[in-house]
This record gives sequence, C-alpha cells and structure tokens, in this order.
Amino acid sequence: MAAELHVELVAADRSVWSGEATLVIARTPSGDIGVMPGHQPLLGVLESGPVTIRTSDGGTVVAAVHGGFVSFADDKLSLLAEIVELSDEIDVQRAERALERAKAETDAAAERRADVRLRAVAGVH
Repeated sequence: MAAELHVELVAADRSVWSGEATLVIARTPSGDIGVMPGHQPLLGVLESGPVTIRTSDGGTVVAAVHGGFVSFADDKLSLLAEIVELSDEIDVQRAERALERAKAETDAAAERRADVRLRAVAGVH
C-alpha cells in the first residue's frame, strides 16, 4: 500500500474536504510547496492560489484558496483558509466577469481572487 497523509481542507465557515492523499501542492510566500507522506513538520502561511490534492484513489481535488495557514505533522496536513472554493463549485462565467471588473477598477486584490478561481478550475498553478 502506498504511503498516505490525512488532509483536512477547512474554510473559516465550513469543512471543505477531508481524506487521504499522496501529494498536496499549495502556495506559500516563498513559492509552491509539495507535501508528501513523511514530510518534515511544517507550519506556514498560505498565499492565495490553487491547492491541488492528489487523492489516494488516484483522483485530483483542486481548490481556490484565499489566505490562511498550512500545518503538517505526523502525516496529518491541515490547510486552514479564510475562503476555499472547490473547482467544481466555481462559476467560470461569474469569475471571468469579476476578473474583468477588477481590472477595470484596478482592484488588485479582487483581480487576484478572480484569477485564482479561474486557475483552480483550469487546474493550473
């Protein structure tokens, strides 16, 4: 049996995803990190960006994460974010309109959130 880590992806208002995984990729201030079973203990800041979870059954879960923290110890990974949207929850047309509106209003934070949503749907880091 392949090594696994237990993942909890939690937003401020709900538990978004929980399960077993072989790899999780998330964005930190120093760049993207990959966490696999046996990784050194970790506590860090999550930047806005896509989070990719390679599940133990061979599937992939992608979410748009907007700020938060990541913690890993004893093969348990916690991603605690302010806002989390699973890629299949994202309305692509609405996100595209939000991106255009943010660009027109030169709202960098809103532009970043919309861009992260669209990248999560596309599965792009």
